[in-house]
Amino acid sequence: MPAVEVSYRIEGRGPALYMVHGIGSRKTTWDPLIGDLKNHFTCVSYDLRGHGDSPVPPTPYSLADLVDDMETLRTKLGHDQIHVIGHSLGGMIGPAYAHAYPDNTLSVGLLSTAAGRNDEDRASLQVVGEAIENDGIIPSLKIFIQRWFTDSFIEANPSLIEARLQQIRDTPDDVFLSVFWIYARTEMIGWLKEVTCPCLVLTGELDGGCNPRLNRLIDQQLPNSELVILKGLKHSLLVEAPDRLLPHIKSFLLSHS
Repeated sequence: MPAVEVSYRIEGRGPALYMVHGIGSRKTTWDPLIGDLKNHFTCVSYDLRGHGDSPVPPTPYSLADLVDDMETLRTKLGHDQIHVIGHSLGGMIGPAYAHAYPDNTLSVGLLSTAAGRNDEDRASLQVVGEAIENDGIIPSLKIFIQRWFTDSFIEANPSLIEARLQQIRDTPDDVFLSVFWIYARTEMIGWLKEVTCPCLVLTGELDGGCNPRLNRLIDQQLPNSELVILKGLKHSLLVEAPDRLLPHIKSFLLSHS
């Protein structure tokens, strides 16, 4: 499928930092980090194809399509080399980009992502995907919210939870399902050892789908990586705990710039 010219924003100055969101999310998810990082980096946040203000080409999409979209954006903006940081599905797009374009990649941040899934992990995702196929996304929203956020955060932040739900409702069902299957069926273990740039591997202690077990496997496979497990957190780190993310991301990026 041809690459898409995605909707993007540029803030700050310094080395280029491309910021890749996850399933049903938006470029604005990075705002809490950009407020500080723009003092050190040219922050490029963008909406994945089918999301937000980006074009919505016919589904299905592939991981290679999403990588091509980022390379098209890099070429358009004229950045020779880039740092890439991605969350969830974005945490798969980042290393896949580095694998395809190693000379263009300075470093990769893999936040709340997964590799090395076992049969039980894959079966669980299959059930979720089939439920979305059969019934649409709306019946699964409560399950996603409970998996993504801690109970205390859900109770204390109803407006943020509703904003996240609205992002999902505003994402076309076929787009959500297509990128969900990319996330569910991508297996990086076979090629992570070939991603040689510096990598930050970070997840929440209580993240069920992108758990510490899988992130330790990612860290073991990458030749040049560091691992961070944030205690007491689930999946949606950018929404629930950007203040706890920022020191790790900032330190990692500055050390490799």
